[in-house]
Amino acid sequence: MSLNDWHRVFVFVCIMLVLLACAPMVTALLPNREEPYFALALLGKEGRAEHYYPGDNNSIGVGDIVNWTIYLYNHIEETRYVAIRVKLLNSSMLAPNSSLCNPTVAPVVYEVRQVIMNNQTLLLAFYWSIIKVEQIDDFLDVQFVSVNGDSIYTHVVAPYGFNYRVVFELWVYDEAVGDFRFGWGNDDEARCVWNQIWFNVTLSK
Repeated sequence: MSLNDWHRVFVFVCIMLVLLACAPMVTALLPNREEPYFALALLGKEGRAEHYYPGDNNSIGVGDIVNWTIYLYNHIEETRYVAIRVKLLNSSMLAPNSSLCNPTVAPVVYEVRQVIMNNQTLLLAFYWSIIKVEQIDDFLDVQFVSVNGDSIYTHVVAPYGFNYRVVFELWVYDEAVGDFRFGWGNDDEARCVWNQIWFNVTLSK
């Protein structure tokens, strides 16, 4: 190998060593492209994604106790004060709009507030039952439910008691406005998360 060839090898090796030495610094200076997010889910009995209803039958009768767990994970790189707002809907009521981050206009039947740190997971017990149902012709009117021991007036009507749903919305406290808002981020990059689970109501056991 000639002297020129050795010179080329030497220059190449030096360049590679410089690149390897600078790689950690360049990586550290690059912005983190991972998008911050919250994850919200519902788990069934024993904290698993199964057995959501008594006897695995989604037809709920008066007095049936339903045990769920609210799962919330924070990955937005900061501690936040959040509220999970629970609403009871029928099939004709509008669900939250994920694209515009608009919540459903249905009234809140239950709310839980928590401080959640970055990379923290919260598992919140949510047990409920239907207390009072009134039949009006071919419609069932769920008038009272119990959530975590609290009796709550609802008044949600569905034909034949079919296709009710419980909606869970994540609201995040916005210090700029001094109140909770549905979702997080600024107006140009608003993000939101919600979940729902369907069931039927029956008067027969």
